Order: sequence, then structure tokens, then C-alpha cells
Amino acid sequence: MLSNITVEYWHWWVLGVVLLILEVFAPGAFMLWLGISAGVVGALVLIAPAMALKIQLLVFAILGVASIVAWRLYVKRNPPPPTDEPTLNRRGTQYIGRVFTLDDAIVNGVGKLIIDDTTWKVAGSDLAPGARVRVVRVDNTVLMVEAVV
Repeated sequence: MLSNITVEYWHWWVLGVVLLILEVFAPGAFMLWLGISAGVVGALVLIAPAMALKIQLLVFAILGVASIVAWRLYVKRNPPPPTDEPTLNRRGTQYIGRVFTLDDAIVNGVGKLIIDDTTWKVAGSDLAPGARVRVVRVDNTVLMVEAVV
């Protein structure tokens, strides 16, 4: 069945580009290595155009698996350096321990708090507007607060 199909080098290169584009939408360096593997197979087919499709697929599979495993081992042995902004993408955790003044009351355990230009949902014991609260933890996008005495 595969013997009737002709795959040219540029087919592999197109597949490689598509996989690299997919990496943008599914980050994690998985599609990246498959895209590079497809590019390498395309180069091999350019050099040896008579290569059978079964061999091309086998080389793609071996290169893909080997490159992904090698990358994961490399990252495991050489972890990225710690960042100077560890809470950059977790804005709520930046507020843990800070004290704020409530703009709106906390009623039935739920309220709102305006911090800078963002309105946050808060949860804690019922408090009147103007009460001072400390953020003790973050639950998804809800700041868990306690009264400051």
C-alpha cells in the first residue's frame, strides 16, 4: 500500500514547517523536535530521492523519538536557571502577605478588592468596606483574605 505513494523532499519540509507552527500553539518543545526531524528526513530524501517511503517513515520515527528523549534528558540534567521574577505569570501570588483596604464589603464570604487596575474576587470572613485585609493564599483567581487587627 505504501509502495504506490511518492513522497518528495519538499513534502517533508512542508510537514516540518507545519509542525513548527503547531509548536507555537502547543508549547513544550514536542512538535519542535518532530518538525526538525521532518526537515532532516526531507534533506535525506533530497540527497537520496530513491529512498523508500517505509525507510523515510522509519527514519522520521527514530529521529523524532530520539530527539525528544535526548531533549528531555538534557533539560533534566541542565535545568533552566531560576528567574528573578518567579511569580510573573501568577499575579495573585505576588499579593500573598500584602495588606489592602476593602473597597466593597465581603458578604457571605465573597467580595471584591481593587488592586492597581484589576478587580479581584476575594473570599474570607464577612467584613465592612474600609476594613484592612491581608492576602493569605490564592485559590485560582480568588484571593483568600483575613482581617488585619
